[in-house]
Amino acid sequence: MLKKRYPYYLANQPVQANADLDVLDPYTGKRATRVALADAAAVRKAIVAAHKARGAMAAFTPDQRRDVLEHCVRRFDVMREELALALCIEAGKPIKDARGEVERLIDTFRIAAGEATRVGGEVLNLELSARTRGYRGFTKRVPIGACAFITPFNFPLNLVAHKVAPAIAAGCPFVLKPAAKTPLGALLIAQVLAETDLPRGAFSVMPCSNEDASQLVTDERIALLSFTGGLVGWDLKAKAGRKKVTLELGGNAACIVDADPGAPLDHVVERLVFGAYYQSGQSCISVQRILVHADIHDRLRRKLKAAVAALRMGDPRDARTVIGPVIDDASAARIAQWIDAARKAGARRLAGGPREGRMVPATLLDRVPRDTDVYRREVFGPVALLEPFDDFDAALDAVNDSDFGLQAGVFTASLEHAMRAWDRLEVGGVVVGDVPSFRVDNMPYGGVKQSGLGREGVRSAIEDMTEPRLLVVRTPGA
Repeated sequence: MLKKRYPYYLANQPVQANADLDVLDPYTGKRATRVALADAAAVRKAIVAAHKARGAMAAFTPDQRRDVLEHCVRRFDVMREELALALCIEAGKPIKDARGEVERLIDTFRIAAGEATRVGGEVLNLELSARTRGYRGFTKRVPIGACAFITPFNFPLNLVAHKVAPAIAAGCPFVLKPAAKTPLGALLIAQVLAETDLPRGAFSVMPCSNEDASQLVTDERIALLSFTGGLVGWDLKAKAGRKKVTLELGGNAACIVDADPGAPLDHVVERLVFGAYYQSGQSCISVQRILVHADIHDRLRRKLKAAVAALRMGDPRDARTVIGPVIDDASAARIAQWIDAARKAGARRLAGGPREGRMVPATLLDRVPRDTDVYRREVFGPVALLEPFDDFDAALDAVNDSDFGLQAGVFTASLEHAMRAWDRLEVGGVVVGDVPSFRVDNMPYGGVKQSGLGREGVRSAIEDMTEPRLLVVRTPGA
């Protein structure tokens, strides 16, 4: 059961503010709980506290940072079902997907614990000529300073973890604004962080309005802004001033299935269904476009149609449920409108049906015109499109014919085709032998074009949250 009310956290301390934010259960539409809502003054105090904590966090030794992260791993392990239920209720995430996200939360903090004591530097050879004989160079990486994090609704635990855990490993204080629709995951992480001996001001986790959160973007005391969400991220970057900015802004991921996919067709279908419909398609790397070689298009279409039609939609608390609600009514209406517009333009619906409130059935469309929203934009719902191709290079061109470029998948038995895809696809990552939805939490993750700027993944994030500091030493007498 959820508590009746959750505090926010200001400079490591829980605060029960007067104002409340209602957290709704997307499946029932009813209020599930309330959280304390921070105002502009509280956000300002959090920024000041984080700025003041820079020195203390930099002095907090690598082994102390590791110990904090390992404490979190142990506590999250004990809290598995509490965390999963919170996800299930606040995000409408099917419980099996929620449990998977808890596992990834634990993995991410565990990876960060290992990296905390490996933030190093290098030795430089400066003796390049007679002028520089006797000089030696060294670099180390130092924390960049106070960080601001803004996270979306779809992974309330793990997308928070991908900012918070590297920040602790790097020695950076931070202020986090979680998504207003799904703040519980972040507040439960903050609850555990409050049990540690992190320096005062090391963290604040504050549900607040977008207007009040604008300080996180514009305040010059913030050294780095890390935003995960929609294309509004580019507007935030324009307002951020001199601070460093990293963005992960989504995509419309494609998966190529070659004439010889290199795996049994049933396995390919199983992976495509997972990639397109896990957590109801609300993932930045959900399989949206499936490009299938004409030689196997009809066979794969029949198998995929049957598999999609069999997916169970219903209560996300039921372990048999695959398709739960999307996050709100507006999202459900938009997805349904895009499907209808594509069908009017000539697309054929192979599986799916009318939406029921926030419930959008798993939908499979065939031969969707490329100028439709459902093809060109990010659906962020349980919808996938089938498209045949005759030539592998033409399939690569089709994948690249997008404003986005986050990840792409390629099923092929041809090493030449796999390498060509890696060379030519304009994406942040190419996954061969699986769907683009595959992610391990230590790998570099991010996109190109409209999909964002910079890379997540624990080590990559630590790189962004630190900067090199050079030391040059002249040997006496040289």
